[in-house]
Amino acid sequence: MSDIFDEVEQELRADRAKQLLQRYAGVLIGAALVVVLAVGGWEAWQAWQARQRAAVATLYIQASNAADSPSAATRQAAVPELRQVIARGNEGYRTLARLRLAAVLAASSPKEALSLWDQVAGDRAADPLLRETANLSWALHVLDTGDPGVVRGRLEALARPQDPLHALAEEGLALLDVRLGRVAQAKVRLKALMNDTTAPQGVRGRAAGLLIQLGGA
Repeated sequence: MSDIFDEVEQELRADRAKQLLQRYAGVLIGAALVVVLAVGGWEAWQAWQARQRAAVATLYIQASNAADSPSAATRQAAVPELRQVIARGNEGYRTLARLRLAAVLAASSPKEALSLWDQVAGDRAADPLLRETANLSWALHVLDTGDPGVVRGRLEALARPQDPLHALAEEGLALLDVRLGRVAQAKVRLKALMNDTTAPQGVRGRAAGLLIQLGGA
């Protein structure tokens, strides 16, 4: 008799399991489908991002080459491409494109160029060297017209001996001294630059030439 009850109980359990499966199978399949689609969507997103990065990299190289052209028309043709890189690129490419665009626009749109350099200089997420390059570019561009105190402040921040841009900053400070009629101070800076073995050869050569123009020692 107990065998009969056991068989009945097993059948009831089987029926309940079957009912549960029928009730929840759709939900389980849907959940599994969501997981698969999520994984597939993530992989598709990753692939799309990779394509976007490659496209932006190609666009930046193309625009950068155009920006280096001796032809003014070709340089101007790089402007819309650099703007695209700024709009579509990641942080690194946006920073580089801003610096490139500012250099191209320096003559034709100086206000925008100064604004772009300021954006990079104030961008905490940007590479420190690129931020310093933006600060130096800003200061050198307004060397003849900008507020002397502001220009000097930006250049002096870069003129520390351990700074990779210190020689260019010192050259800018010497030129600022000349602008302000501080010829003796300019000569001191230029002599120091001539003897600075860490300074680029071009900077040392320009320092020697300017020193001669100022009457040497």
